[in-house]
Amino acid sequence: MNINIYVLMITGEIKNQIDSIWDAFWTGGITNSITILEQMTYLFFMKMLDDAQTTKEANASIMGVAVKEPTFKDGAWHNPDTDRDVPYSSLRWNTFKNMEAEQMFRTISKDVFVFIKNLNSGRESAYSKFMANATFLIQSPRTLVKIVEGIDHLDMNNRDTMGDVYEYVLGKMAASGNNGQFRTPRHIIRMMVDIMQPTLKDTICDPAMGSAGFIVESAKYVQNHYKSELLKKENAEHYKNGMLHGFDTDATMLRIGAMNLMLHGVDNPDIQYQDSLSTDNTDADRYTLCLANPPFTGSLDNEAVSKNLLAITKTKKTELLFLALFVRMLQIGGRCASIVPDGVLFGNSTGHKSIRKELIDNQRLQAVISMPSGVFKPYAGVSTAILVFTKTNAGGTDKVWFYDMKADGFSLDDKRSPVAENDIPDVVARFHNLAAEESRTRKEQSFLVPVDEIRANDYDLSINKYKEVEKVKVEYEAPEVVLGRIEALQGEITAAIKEFKEQFL
Repeated sequence: MNINIYVLMITGEIKNQIDSIWDAFWTGGITNSITILEQMTYLFFMKMLDDAQTTKEANASIMGVAVKEPTFKDGAWHNPDTDRDVPYSSLRWNTFKNMEAEQMFRTISKDVFVFIKNLNSGRESAYSKFMANATFLIQSPRTLVKIVEGIDHLDMNNRDTMGDVYEYVLGKMAASGNNGQFRTPRHIIRMMVDIMQPTLKDTICDPAMGSAGFIVESAKYVQNHYKSELLKKENAEHYKNGMLHGFDTDATMLRIGAMNLMLHGVDNPDIQYQDSLSTDNTDADRYTLCLANPPFTGSLDNEAVSKNLLAITKTKKTELLFLALFVRMLQIGGRCASIVPDGVLFGNSTGHKSIRKELIDNQRLQAVISMPSGVFKPYAGVSTAILVFTKTNAGGTDKVWFYDMKADGFSLDDKRSPVAENDIPDVVARFHNLAAEESRTRKEQSFLVPVDEIRANDYDLSINKYKEVEKVKVEYEAPEVVLGRIEALQGEITAAIKEFKEQFL
C-alpha cells in the first residue's frame, strides 16, 4: 500500500528567510495575509522569469546558439502606461536588485510590474492572464529592498524546494488567522488524493480551487507514481496541457493558485475565472476525477444558477449544488471526493434528500468519511465529512463504507499542535481494501452498510444512525450494603471526634 507521506523539506535557514520577508511586509504596513501572499507572488514571478532566462542563456551559450523565445529580448520594451521605452535589461531581477532603494522602487512599481501584467504568452500565460486587475501595494522603497533581498536567495529554478517554500508561505497565511477559508489543510487534501489515486489517464478538476491545493497534490501524486511513464511524449503532453483544470471567482486566488502550480512544476494548467454554479459553466461529461472542498456558507439567487443543477436538487444551498455539479461534470465512470458539511448527510429539506437520493440511487456512492469537528480550526468548528462516489447514471450503490475518523495527527483545538493519534493512514489503507471491511461490526471505527438499510432510514448518511454503541452493564451494590458502609464510616468519624475532645479540650 503506497501512502503519499508528505514532508516539508525546506531548511531552517529558508524558513527564517521567509519569516523575515513576512515580517518586512508587516513593518512596512501590509498586515493582511492574503495581500502579503499576493504581493510576494508578484516578486516571485519577477525572479522566476529572470532565473529561467539565465538558465536558458547558459545552456544556449554552451550549445553556441541563440536563446529561444526569450522573455527579456535585446533592445527596449515599450511601457504602455508611461508611453516610454524601457531597456529589457533593466526589467531583469539581476539588474534591479542592485539598484538604490528609490530607483529600485520606481523600476519595479512603474516598469517591471506593468511588464508582467502585460505578459500573456507561452509558459507565462497560466499566471499572467489573471494579472489585469492586479495592483502593486508595497509603498516603501526601504520595505521593498528588504523583501527583494530576502527573495534573492531563493532558487526559483529548483521547483522541489520552491514548491515547499510556497506551501510554507500558504501555511503562514492560514496560521495568521486571516483568509483561512481559502485553505483546506494539506494533510486532508493529501488523504483525499491518496484515496482517489489519480493516474495519467485522468482529467482532473476542482471547480472551487482557491490556492489550487487539490490540483497541486494530484499533480505531485502523478509525478511520484508515474515517473517513467511521464517520459513518454504523449503522457507528458497530457500532464502539462490536458490533465489539470480549476475554476474560481476570485482573481487573487487564481493568481496565487497559478503560482502554486508553477512552483510545483505545472506550467500550463487550465485554470479559469468562472462561477462554477452559473450558466457560464457548461462543462458536462468532461472530467474523470473531481476533488474539492466547495464553499458551503452561502446561498445563491436561483436566477444565477444553472438550471440543470436545479433539476437534480432544487435548492439555494451551495454545498448541495456543487454535488449536483460534480455529477454533471463527470464522465460516466468518473469519480469524485468532496468535503461536505455534516448537514448534507442528514438534512431533511427536499434539496438535501434529493441530492442524497441522486448519489445513492442514480450514481454509486462508495464512502462517507466523517471527520472530527476540529479539522478546520481555528477558522471554523464545523463538522464535515468526505463523500466518495462514482458517476454511473444507472445506480450501482450496493454497500456504503462508513469511517468514524477521530484524529488527524493534530490537536483538535485552535492551536492544532502535532499529536501522535492519526487515523489518516488507516482511512486510506481500509478504503483500498474494502473486502476486509465485510467482517467489521457496527461497534468498530469503520464498517459497511447495505444500501437497502440506508433507503429504509430515509437516505440518512450520518454515521451515528448506523453505529452501534457498546453498552457496558454496570453492577451496583445493594442500597443496604452502601448504607452500612456509610454508617460504619460515620461511626469512625464520631469516635475520632470524641477522642480529640478528650485529649485537647
